[in-house]
Amino acid sequence: MRRRLGRWFREIAYKMEQWPIQQRLIMTYIVILLIPSLLISWLLFRDMSADYIDKVRRENESAMELERANVESNMETMLRAAELTYTYKDVEDYLRLIREPETLELMDIRDSLVSIVTHLQNTNPKIRHIRIFSDNENVRELYPVFWHESRISGEPWFETVNDLDGQIWWQVSPNDDELVRRGASDDKVQLPKMMLLREIEYISGVHAGVLEVDMRLYNFFPSIYTRYEGRQAQMAAVDRDGNLYYNRDNPWLAEAGVTEEQLKELAAAAGTDRIRSVPFQADGRPMLAVTAYFDQLDMHLINVVSLEQALRDMNEARNKLITAIVFLLVVLSTVTYFSVKLILKRLIILRDSMKKVRQGDFAFDIPVRGGGEVGELAHHFRKMLKKINELIADAVQKQAASKEAELRTLKNQIDSHFLYNTLENIKMLAEIEGQYEISDALTSLGGLMRYNLRWTSEYAQLSDELAHVANYIAIMNIRFERKIRLITDIPERFLGSEMLKLTLQPIVENAVKHGLADGGGRGLEIRIACRAEQGKLALTVEDDGRGMTPEQTAALNSKLERSGAPMPADRPAREGAGSGIGLLNVQQRIRLYYGPECGLAVESEAGRYTRVTMRLPLRTENGGAE
Repeated sequence: MRRRLGRWFREIAYKMEQWPIQQRLIMTYIVILLIPSLLISWLLFRDMSADYIDKVRRENESAMELERANVESNMETMLRAAELTYTYKDVEDYLRLIREPETLELMDIRDSLVSIVTHLQNTNPKIRHIRIFSDNENVRELYPVFWHESRISGEPWFETVNDLDGQIWWQVSPNDDELVRRGASDDKVQLPKMMLLREIEYISGVHAGVLEVDMRLYNFFPSIYTRYEGRQAQMAAVDRDGNLYYNRDNPWLAEAGVTEEQLKELAAAAGTDRIRSVPFQADGRPMLAVTAYFDQLDMHLINVVSLEQALRDMNEARNKLITAIVFLLVVLSTVTYFSVKLILKRLIILRDSMKKVRQGDFAFDIPVRGGGEVGELAHHFRKMLKKINELIADAVQKQAASKEAELRTLKNQIDSHFLYNTLENIKMLAEIEGQYEISDALTSLGGLMRYNLRWTSEYAQLSDELAHVANYIAIMNIRFERKIRLITDIPERFLGSEMLKLTLQPIVENAVKHGLADGGGRGLEIRIACRAEQGKLALTVEDDGRGMTPEQTAALNSKLERSGAPMPADRPAREGAGSGIGLLNVQQRIRLYYGPECGLAVESEAGRYTRVTMRLPLRTENGGAE
């Protein structure tokens, strides 16, 4: 049987290979695309339904967390009011009276103590009552705070509260009653409330009374009694005794088919989980219940959300999508038959173009335009030909530039050796003739030229830069009759610091140029110093020349800041001393290699000094940090 099926499939595959590509594409649409599309649509909408339910769950869990925070805030308000009342010294004194108070004393207590507790109640508008019940025969009832315990001794929770030894007990009362009727029309207000109850014991084991702080349930659980028009959801609360509280004026739960028994069962199933989400059916309708358990209250808060409308819309959308897929596949099968011929024609053109490239012909255009996959393929193939031609041209140019650089390097080596030898010969003649000043000048000039022409790296040590500056000053002193004095104040540990080559000499050259602009009548002192500053090497070049005005200094600093943008890709100028590289060129090179946090800053005062500070990374020549 297996062999027969295998042979049958092979025969079908062989016959399909003999079909034209148009027929094969149509069969692909029908057999390969239609069935997976239907399956994928079904799976997609199933996942979408699951995602929607998960989204509703997460949104309602977040809303429940917010409601929990509101409830806990209300609990904290009631606890704080209870604590302030319980710890108030005058309350303790009144509850522990050992004699019957006189009328004036009662009036004073009412005007002071009762007013304070009432004020505490009024400052928390959500709090309904703060009541203290005492079994002390000497304590008189003072409305609305102090009452006799006989008024609550019959309540089912009374004994429970007294057995807790001062612990907090939370209790829901089904109605909000007034202990004293102030008119014939005053009936019990049938509004449930949340009560905080606590036994009062100022001496351990000695009962002094019961403290009650209560808040109406629509303030304590605000979302239960808030009605949102058009919202397919409603909240309810279930206490420890199985009593159900919700807004009975809102008919949504009944209309949705959710019974009170179901709500109680959901609360019981949730147990003590902090937040729990459970999908369920109510009268055949899909629902989601999000429950929150408050362990201190021993209550459950339940939010019931309808999923019916959204899931119904998704099912309708799924059916429409499947219908659209079937229709589109029919249309595609029809259009494919007539469009494949054009596609094959353009593919043949691309095939012939690729043959030309294989034979080494890159100088042609592909006559295929328009969109679609074939048009895009032709576009990228055309771009590839252009890129190949560019790479060939670039390789030729690089090869030519490399040869030219080799010739230029060889020429520079020849020229530099010729100059060095010539200078050495002139220096020897000067020494033979006793012209030691000329010999020293030639030594400085040779060192200056050798440092400029020896460019094996972009970086140099600070000590090399200082030696280069010293040679430059020696040559300048010949011109200015030794009126320039160079002073270096560099700690030995900084001499090996790394810096860009030929960045210090242009600053010194600038000091000589502008400091002796008046002819150098009084000479010029240049001081070079350095220090470590926040992980940077701060080099200062200060001269006592004519200086600059504040406006000139500010303009120069602004120009330096603007010139800090990256330079062109070609290497900055490397001419030697006196070539006019200038501060702007130095600033550009520093910013290019070290970033915007490094660079030059100028300080000056007219007639007194000019100071240029160069900040560089503090590192040794091998790249390591100091």
